[in-house]
Amino acid sequence: MVRVASLFSQLLREVPREDFVGLVQKHRAERFAKGFSCWTQLIAMLFSQLARADSLREICNGLACCLGKLIHLGIDVAPRRSTLSYANCHRPAALFEEVFCKTLDRFRSRGMLSERRPFRFKNRLLSLDSTTISLCLSLFPWASFRRLKGGVKLHVLLSHDDYLPEYLLITKAHQADVRCARQFKLSPGSIVVLDRGYIDYGLLADWSRAGVLWVTRTKTNLELIGSTQRELPQNRNILADQLVRRTIELTSRQRFPVPLRRVIVWDEQNQRPISLLTNILDFGATTIARIYKERWKIELFFKALKQNLKIKTFVGTTENALRIQIWTALLALLILKWLHFLSRANWSLSNLAAMLRLNLFTYRDLTAWLNNPNETPPLIPPPKQFLLPLAPLGQLAL
Repeated sequence: MVRVASLFSQLLREVPREDFVGLVQKHRAERFAKGFSCWTQLIAMLFSQLARADSLREICNGLACCLGKLIHLGIDVAPRRSTLSYANCHRPAALFEEVFCKTLDRFRSRGMLSERRPFRFKNRLLSLDSTTISLCLSLFPWASFRRLKGGVKLHVLLSHDDYLPEYLLITKAHQADVRCARQFKLSPGSIVVLDRGYIDYGLLADWSRAGVLWVTRTKTNLELIGSTQRELPQNRNILADQLVRRTIELTSRQRFPVPLRRVIVWDEQNQRPISLLTNILDFGATTIARIYKERWKIELFFKALKQNLKIKTFVGTTENALRIQIWTALLALLILKWLHFLSRANWSLSNLAAMLRLNLFTYRDLTAWLNNPNETPPLIPPPKQFLLPLAPLGQLAL
């Protein structure tokens, strides 16, 4: 006999119900609610992400056709479309943001995510970048970006210990990346890898004074004067390694408290040189080049988010509904990353997401399914009715 609940129910156990109730009370999210709880809303939005339901109709009908199994999820009946739409428009998106942050902290504190050390140094390695989510301007007039196009930006500070976000920020697409970078809190000694869109010499100088290390690419209009040539490693793709300084210091805030270092690397794949700028003086030039190459991991994070989850099309048109869907997508990605870490099967994250989508309401043990997903599910045996040797009615009368 199958003694486990559905896979979807086992996944929801990683979001403790008691902690969720406390967050609901903190944000007063169920104020004036009549029957439709925030827990049901969370299940519906997670079902939209994991099952790739494209509309409110698919979400509600998909849950309704599983009637009888919903009790394992902590709800009685599937929500109605109008009820779910109203909740997404009016209930605070900050609740789902904090649910994601609390769940991520819980996973990290319990060692439920993989810990990778791509380098030998003990400094924390972080990547800073943003991705634009395009929107239809006629449906999302509040997200105006261009003349005929709307959009929002997702700014992410990615930790390379587990390739999951350290901080996230959702803004409108016209928001400058540099202005958002000032809102992230960085600890001294951490190494931040960023692209040219985040270059602001006042910001980089402030980070240097705070003890934050950084690696970025130089802009084409940046004029530098080389002061000291450093020894180049043998048989490497390093073309130059030198201490430099800027030709013009506009303000005192833009003056760097430490020397700047320029490392020119030859890109073998694209057959071009890449000029890197950093305030790290102790590491070798090859390590600096590898650090910047590691920045590609944040691009893979955005790719996994957009390809495997519902973040390109939305089931609501208000800003609050959009934020709720983005935060539930990030929560679903966190669960997928955790499953990918637990699984012993050699499959990609996209294959895992596709297989989970087809088996959300399958009654199997989660660990056994992760290790052998193609195994035939166990059959639920029918109940056995034992026959009692009852005497005929005529004999009872006698």
